[in-house]
Amino acid sequence: MPSGSAWPLAEISAQLDALLPGCRVELVEEIDSTNTELMRRARAGRAHEPVLLVALRQSAGRGRLGRPWQSQLGEDDVAPTLTFSLGLPLAPRDWSGLSLAVGVAVAEALDPQASAGVGLKWPNDLWRQDRKLAGILIETATVPGDALPGQRYVVIGVGINIGPRDAQGMNTPPAHVREWQPDATAPWALAQIAAPLLRTVLAFADQCFAPLVERFAARDVLRGREVQLSDGTAGLCQGVGPTGELLVHTASGVAAITSSEVSVRPCAG
Repeated sequence: MPSGSAWPLAEISAQLDALLPGCRVELVEEIDSTNTELMRRARAGRAHEPVLLVALRQSAGRGRLGRPWQSQLGEDDVAPTLTFSLGLPLAPRDWSGLSLAVGVAVAEALDPQASAGVGLKWPNDLWRQDRKLAGILIETATVPGDALPGQRYVVIGVGINIGPRDAQGMNTPPAHVREWQPDATAPWALAQIAAPLLRTVLAFADQCFAPLVERFAARDVLRGREVQLSDGTAGLCQGVGPTGELLVHTASGVAAITSSEVSVRPCAG
């Protein structure tokens, strides 16, 4: 186990337990992927309680559509990235828009007044000045047996650039938190994010995405811009609907994009 002296684990654990009794925090030195580990536990029926798993290093981190997300310690042993996964049983009426809700929680925690320009790019990224600050990966598992009747175990993975990182191989240039918070560290960022994230996810389970539409719209980096989708669709982005669908005004009318397998990018210029 790594030293937790720089990480406010006790405070974070107390905050999470107050919101969801039994929710604990784990910090590991190195792992292949925090999402992969929690999915392994759930599918094997070994663990299905709420947990926040934080890794100092990931050797096989994953983003959406299988893209890699690596993390490692910096020269001063201060992680230039924050990688963690929140796993918990959940049974919302509608799962649509969960990644958008998570994005809202993380963006507001890192940039409460929106003064730093942290925005949200459908369906699961945080951008700043058209550069990628953070990514979100959500996976669910059916737990063997009757351990979670009527529920699924959801794993919410988040990767955030805290300091500068190599842009080689990236489709989108990276942004990082120290651009507006020069003294930011991974422990500081986790302390800002953990409780608001869990609170938002629990509220989503009761109310789904609709109550968050306006908060997402306030940070939507695609709204009002010409966009190109990976399925060939192009048009003017009109924001998102009440279940998190992306609304694009095309030559044939307004298309509601719901598949997370579709990538969308703003057109050049």
